Amino acid sequence: MSQVDAFQITLQKTGEWLRDIRAALDWESDQRAYHALRTVLHMLRDRLPVAEAVHLGSQLPMLVRGFYYEGWTPNDKPVKMSHEAFLEGVASHFRHDGADPVRVTRAVIEVLINHTNIGQINKIAGLMPRDFCDLFPVDVI
Repeated sequence: MSQVDAFQITLQKTGEWLRDIRAALDWESDQRAYHALRTVLHMLRDRLPVAEAVHLGSQLPMLVRGFYYEGWTPNDKPVKMSHEAFLEGVASHFRHDGADPVRVTRAVIEVLINHTNIGQINKIAGLMPRDFCDLFPVDVI
């Protein structure tokens, strides 16, 4: 596979992810879907142990992987945060439009389930505190 093919594939896969998020949230904007994907991935990444955060990153399309790692400093991770703090972190990125942080998080997790290794998502769900269960589909927990 040439580099050009790799770029086309990652653009196509990323586009699929954004379309799935838009459909789940009944949104029309790719920009808004990108913002949701980036926000939730950063919140998950920072909440996970470093090894699991890296393993999740390896499951992402190349383009998504780039913004997943953007600004990450693993030396102070994982950040212990409550369910409430996690959702507040998501909500803080949507103050301008009032998007529901639970719906946004669930939509992104659903995309992860549909496009990555389900075993990895099950492991992530198992690493989260019990009160995070409402963010994952019942069959994942």
